[in-house]
Amino acid sequence: MLNIFARASVSRVTDPIGRALVRAGLTPNVMTVLGTVGAMACALVFFPRGMLLWGTFTVWGFAMLDLLDGAMARARGYGTPFGAVLDATCDRLVDGAVFAAIAWWCFAVDHNDRAAAAALICLVLAQVISYVKARAEASGLAADGGLVERAERLIIALVGTGLHGFGVPYTVEISLWLLAVLSVITLLQRAAAVASAAREAAAGPPDLPAGGAQP
Repeated sequence: MLNIFARASVSRVTDPIGRALVRAGLTPNVMTVLGTVGAMACALVFFPRGMLLWGTFTVWGFAMLDLLDGAMARARGYGTPFGAVLDATCDRLVDGAVFAAIAWWCFAVDHNDRAAAAALICLVLAQVISYVKARAEASGLAADGGLVERAERLIIALVGTGLHGFGVPYTVEISLWLLAVLSVITLLQRAAAVASAAREAAAGPPDLPAGGAQP
């Protein structure tokens, strides 16, 4: 949902940075890999050790690099199919690392099985929501949108860990269960979008007016 409303505003900030990075000789793929490795490493190092503030801010910082690879591709004037696949793959790796690390913290540090269960539910749903879109697009169908896409997932999860790091209790569990519910709704929305697109594709193009060719 944020992709719809915030894309133009974000691009005004990231596009000049993307042009500067391209002039410096960097490529979008390098930026994608750098952001992925950094975010995964910070999530898996800081969250399981109970260092929630460090984990929150470092993961968020590296996740922001994901905005720059697109800006760099626009500055360069083209993207590549490999770059698109790499970006999607790295997104899934970061999502998995973040929610696995939070679940680890819930189990081993906070001893909160309910929150850990919510983190694992969010991890699975994040992967499935993304897979539905990818599989639909591979079949020529549309499955865009939904309440919580990747940006919203990270915001909700990291707000919970950040507030808990500042001493506000229960925010991790609350944010995870909220995200789990919103993710279920998003999955249903995407399934409905795919079903609608499939019906339209099966119906074929509209009939031409009787007695004449298409104008």
